[in-house]
Amino acid sequence: MPLLFKKIKDLRNYLKSIRCDKKEIGFVPTMGYLHEGHRALIRMARNQNDVVVVSIFVNPTQFGEGEDYDRYPRDLERDLAICEEEGVDVVFAPEVSEIYPRGYRTKVCVGELGKRLEGEFRPGHFDGVATVVVKLFNIVQPHRAYFGEKDYQQLKIIEQVVEDLNIPVEIVPVPIVREKDGLACSSRNVYLSPEERESALSLYKSFLLAEKMIKAGERDAERIKEAIKTFIQKHPHVKGIDYVEITDENLNPKKTVEKGDRILLAVRVGNTRLIDNWKVEI
Repeated sequence: MPLLFKKIKDLRNYLKSIRCDKKEIGFVPTMGYLHEGHRALIRMARNQNDVVVVSIFVNPTQFGEGEDYDRYPRDLERDLAICEEEGVDVVFAPEVSEIYPRGYRTKVCVGELGKRLEGEFRPGHFDGVATVVVKLFNIVQPHRAYFGEKDYQQLKIIEQVVEDLNIPVEIVPVPIVREKDGLACSSRNVYLSPEERESALSLYKSFLLAEKMIKAGERDAERIKEAIKTFIQKHPHVKGIDYVEITDENLNPKKTVEKGDRILLAVRVGNTRLIDNWKVEI
C-alpha cells in the first residue's frame, strides 16, 4: 500500500529525504475516482522515475456555480487500491482546508488561452486549475508531472504556466485512453445511463467521420465542424453542443485543416458534460 499523506508538512518532510538520496520524483495530479486513463499516467510515471506521487484532491476553485463539485465521484479506498496495483509510492490526499486555509486569497491567472473553448463556458475554471497545480508543484517539487491529452486545453495551459513562471518541472503529455467502444475514459462517465452512454459514443464516432472526410480530401474546417455537429445532434440524449473547434497544436483556430491539428468538442449528454479531442493524422 502506498504511503498516505494528508498534511503538506508531513509530505514535504518525506520527499525531502527522497531528494537527498538523488531519486527522481514523478507526479500525477488527479481528482480521484481513478480509471484506465489515470493508470496510463501512473504507468508512464512509474517507468520514468524512482518515486511516484499521486495526488487525490477534488479542487473546488475549478468548479463554477451550478457545476458538479458536490456530486463529483469520490472513493479514496478504491483509489488507494488502484495506486497499490500500479506501484505508486506516495498518495497525497489533503482536505480542502489544507490547500486553501482561511484567509487564502492568491490565485494564478492564465490569460487569453484560458478564456477560449472550455474557458468560454466555464469562466475562471483554468485559473482554478492553474492555481492548484502550481500549489501542488510547490508542495511535491517533482522532476516530471504527467497530464492526459484528453484535457488538451488544460495540458497546453499547464505547459504555458510552467514556462511563464519558470517552474523546474518537465510536463509529460500522455495520449488519450479510450474504452473498448471508443468513449474517452473520464470519471464523469459514471453519470451516464446505459442509453445516454450510447449517445455519448457520438463524440468518438464524429471523429471517425471527420477523419474519413479529411482522408477523402476535405480540408475546409467549417464544413468538417458542421458535419460533426449534424452527426452528434442526431443522437437522442444529446442536450446540446457547447463547441466544436479545429485548432493547431497551440489551440489557434484553423480554417484549413492540416496534419497535427486538433478537433476539440464539448457536448452535453443527459445531465453530463463531456469533452474530447482528436489529433488529425493525414
